[in-house]
Amino acid sequence: MSTSILRITVREFCEREGITEQQVVTIVEHGIGRPLAGHGSRDWEFDTATAGWMQKALRLRRDLDLDWVATAMLIDLLRQRERLRRENSELRRQLRRFMLEE
Repeated sequence: MSTSILRITVREFCEREGITEQQVVTIVEHGIGRPLAGHGSRDWEFDTATAGWMQKALRLRRDLDLDWVATAMLIDLLRQRERLRRENSELRRQLRRFMLEE
């Protein structure tokens, strides 16, 4: 069974968000997004999860008037929080299963 990843090109992302390619380059330079494919920025493609984080970064930057360094740090913290919540949820499921087996 093959897993297909939904992708968005840099051009599609720019059109959807109303930003320039250079702004996407800045996002990538700050580690907020990482392209899946493409040799130059014009050819970049992102998975939809990454595009979602990039959208969130643009909103946070705009709404909170943050610079890119602060935006990148905040996105990193939000990603960590999401990962920890997933891990916590999985551990709770395992604990419930363990408690039922006793």
